[in-house]
Amino acid sequence: MEQALQRTIRQLYSVEVTPIVTRPDPAFGDYATNVAMQLAKTVSRPPREIAEALAAALQETGDYAKVDVAGPGFINITLAPAALLSQLANMRRPGYGSSLQYDGKIVLTEYSDPNPFKVLHAGHFYTSVVGFAISNLIEQAGGTVHRLNFGGDVGMHVAKTIWAIIQELGGEYPEKLTSVPEDGRSEWMAGLYVTGTNAYEDDEAAKQAITDLNKRIYQIHSDNDHDSPLAQLYRTCRTWSYDYFNTFYARIGTPFERYYPESKTAPIGLAAVLEQKDKGVYVESDGAVVFVGEPYGLHTRVFVNAQGLPTYESKDVGLSLQKWHDYHFDESIIITGNDITEYMKVVLKSIEQFEPELAHRTTHVTHGNLKLAGGVKMSSRKGNFLKAVDVLDITAAETAAVQPDVTDSAVLGAIKYAFLKSRVGPDIIFDPKESVALQGNSGPYLQYAHARARTILAKATVEPSAEGAGEPDQSERQLLVKLTEYPEVIQAATAGLSPHHICTYLYELAQTFNRFYETSRIIGDERQAFRLELTSAYATILKSGLTVLGIDAPDTM
Repeated sequence: MEQALQRTIRQLYSVEVTPIVTRPDPAFGDYATNVAMQLAKTVSRPPREIAEALAAALQETGDYAKVDVAGPGFINITLAPAALLSQLANMRRPGYGSSLQYDGKIVLTEYSDPNPFKVLHAGHFYTSVVGFAISNLIEQAGGTVHRLNFGGDVGMHVAKTIWAIIQELGGEYPEKLTSVPEDGRSEWMAGLYVTGTNAYEDDEAAKQAITDLNKRIYQIHSDNDHDSPLAQLYRTCRTWSYDYFNTFYARIGTPFERYYPESKTAPIGLAAVLEQKDKGVYVESDGAVVFVGEPYGLHTRVFVNAQGLPTYESKDVGLSLQKWHDYHFDESIIITGNDITEYMKVVLKSIEQFEPELAHRTTHVTHGNLKLAGGVKMSSRKGNFLKAVDVLDITAAETAAVQPDVTDSAVLGAIKYAFLKSRVGPDIIFDPKESVALQGNSGPYLQYAHARARTILAKATVEPSAEGAGEPDQSERQLLVKLTEYPEVIQAATAGLSPHHICTYLYELAQTFNRFYETSRIIGDERQAFRLELTSAYATILKSGLTVLGIDAPDTM
């Protein structure tokens, strides 16, 4: 519709404009636009006059059953049956709904970002699902997407865990790690992280020992040490963490192309910060190296601490430089919790001083905390947090109460849809019972809707076809008009990196089909072929949307 309006405006006024087009209440038409008011100042004509001229020109094309002007210059547009049916033919073609917003672009998406030596919590689960869906949106828009993960395999959290492991083993004895059960390794390390954290906060001697151990772990990487007892202990436990991460990501269907460890980005960031310190980007302060953010309306942060070790900030500088070296990306999208919004502003502003293009090509998408209904913010430091696997177990238990056979497809469909149906940004309240409902705005409801449509098609004895359909009746038309919205929804979701638009649309589409199904007999009706064509298009779009969200669309349930 936007393109048709643009052509008409170009013909009448020789003006280029992007018209604002909306979907009004069906009683007013299929589309509505206030483009006449957008143009009034540019072409020096009253909005009503412009609207009437546009309406007359559109009506002459024969593509519209009705084009009305309302109020000071609103245009309501109703498509002609032939125009609607021509769109139906496109819906069965591969890639229907895809946009070209990222055509030919290389895009990095970085998300989840767990730290080794700790367990994955529910927040990592949420970010993984959101990041995967956003990656899918960019891919269907023509982008080449590289899904990346970043995490701290060095730093104080590692030192705290390794210190507690050494206490547990009675010394630096990597051979004793064989006593840890394979299926309990991640839980074992998570518990010792809490032990190490408490010791660091409550015991001065332990705090000093952990601080010294932190330097030794950095030295393992500097020396490329694989042989010392500490190096063996550290590297074994780190491998356990990576194996655990990969197993979980595979289970939930959000695999990553590459995992960047901080041990790799730290020396790169440290070298860059020290080099740029000599050029005045960073400055010394009380033995540390900082970036002074106040001149930019930000705050000052430490990039190298007084012990000469790189902080998280330097590691992120190194990560940005390494990603640029590896991919020469058009855009790098970093998806994190909103608790580091101001932190990232400082990091990117510092990078902007010496690599402006890199900073400008980086987009930081933030989200709130994930909580159970009535829940409390999680803290892995305190040990009172909801683990990622807990979300699966809780949801599986709820699924068992409403479905006879619990499958990973149903459980993951419930969780992913519950995560994605709300706008990325505010806190997310996850209600397991609500997420598995077969009625209402849920993943299982949409999975069942797709399975029902496929069952109808499987029972048919004639091929779906719009040939000779004539003018659609009211229920057919309502479904057909709703189906035509899909490309617009995909475009809006991609432009805003907002998967929730797809969720809202799919739920509305399923409701529209239900109303159609209640009033329109399909199998055995004289309009059977056409109604099967509508059903086929509906199933195709439902599956396409669910696939973008990372949710299975089963043929049977």
